[in-house]
Amino acid sequence: WNEIIELFRAGMPVRKHRYRFKSYDRCFKASEAVDILHELLGSNQNFGPEVTRDQTVKLLKKFLKNHVIEDIKGRWGKEDFQDDGHLYRFPPSSPLKSYPKKPSCGKEIIKFPDWNEPKAGTSQECIPVKSVSMNSEMWYKRHSIAIGEVPACKLVFCRELTQTNIEEIWKSMTLSQLQRVLGLDSLDEVLNARLVNSKHIFQNVYNVNKQGIVTLEDKSKELPHWILSAMKCLANWPSCSDLKQPTYAGFEKDVFKTIVDYFDQMKEPLLTFHFFDVFVSVLGLLQKHSKAVEALQICCLLLPPENRKRLQLLVRMMARISLNKDLPPLSESVRTRTLMVQAFSRCILCSNDEIDLDELLAAKLVSFLMDNYQEILSVPSALKSSIEDHVVHLQRVQIKCARDDTDATLPPPSFCHQISTDEFEYQRATGSQEPLAALLEEIIMNKEISVKDKKKKLKQFQKSYPEVYRVRFPTSGTEAVLFPEKTKLKPPILMSALKKPFQPFHRTRSFRM
Repeated sequence: WNEIIELFRAGMPVRKHRYRFKSYDRCFKASEAVDILHELLGSNQNFGPEVTRDQTVKLLKKFLKNHVIEDIKGRWGKEDFQDDGHLYRFPPSSPLKSYPKKPSCGKEIIKFPDWNEPKAGTSQECIPVKSVSMNSEMWYKRHSIAIGEVPACKLVFCRELTQTNIEEIWKSMTLSQLQRVLGLDSLDEVLNARLVNSKHIFQNVYNVNKQGIVTLEDKSKELPHWILSAMKCLANWPSCSDLKQPTYAGFEKDVFKTIVDYFDQMKEPLLTFHFFDVFVSVLGLLQKHSKAVEALQICCLLLPPENRKRLQLLVRMMARISLNKDLPPLSESVRTRTLMVQAFSRCILCSNDEIDLDELLAAKLVSFLMDNYQEILSVPSALKSSIEDHVVHLQRVQIKCARDDTDATLPPPSFCHQISTDEFEYQRATGSQEPLAALLEEIIMNKEISVKDKKKKLKQFQKSYPEVYRVRFPTSGTEAVLFPEKTKLKPPILMSALKKPFQPFHRTRSFRM
């Protein structure tokens, strides 16, 4: 704030202008101020060329409101600045804000990654290899048989693994573990394995800093510095002494709106459209806390590194804001935690089909993600150890005995067997539709929504997932039980309404020919 004000005052040329037959000294036009400030922001390392002209106008509105500038008649305090030919000037008093002092408290402050911080962790060129020493007794236990002599054995030298080989091993074993955690016979119904990039998994595991945040090789995919500064400001409020934020009322709401606007303009959610189904399938495991955490840990490893990093920073900020009692309320009508879920759910999870039910699914998943973000957004240690051990096994010298097709140190491989079409359809229905059935039951049992809204949501669910809906409501009668019709009493018929007014008899003459 102070830095930009000083740069603006130093770089903004002032001169004499005529306005309505009067001359005014040391002033400037509004459009000229937008030009100069936009250029200053674009060349400043804290903002960069991503700053738009519209954002520059919004900043000048804040300048006018906080008396950084005033119009030629000395008026200020309102945000009515426009990109036009009106004249403004600098006030004689200093508009610089005093820096807030850091309170003396021992609270833990979230540390965001530094752009100049060197990469930590293991590089992509090698994986740590455990040294294995084998004496004669160990060799005998592994390769001897209960009865008879030890058959003839030979050494099989290590197989050279390329970087691509190691990345494919990571992909294969990660997807296998995900399938076991979800309890599915196949991932085909919830995930297209061809869309999973093995390089992304490897980078998400090994290219991290000390805080576990992903470090990106392509710096152009990093968050803009001004967004990162805004997120640090709210996440560390009010302990962000390194930030030179102003103290005007409503400043924290403006910062929050800036963050929301940035994430709303993304073309694809952070969890991507491709992985929507696999993340939704985890909803059926939320009651089994450890299983749900493990499943989400693995699912988040599949994300592109830039998406995973943004998700880590965003969810950590959301959790910190929700628990921060020192931060002024960001909304007068909604609790802070609810506001976080409502503001960022769609930028984290939504489908490409724009279904209204996405909001319910996303809100449920994002709430669980906020409560357990430290575990979910960390690398699963058990999976990492097992894959590294397997890679080490493939790279070391092995002993093969006669009549052995496999290594005695590994369990025999299991092969798939063919199943019937009916069994496949049953497995697909029970495996992938359980979370949807649980969501349908939650809509039915929800007493907080009106009957009209409940009917609307059930109709949308029936249109989107007719098979699941048909299982819950096989006939129209079972659906009608959920909404019993109220008997309406008809008003009594008044007898007077049935009576016609008396009409006297009129005799008419008949004329005969």
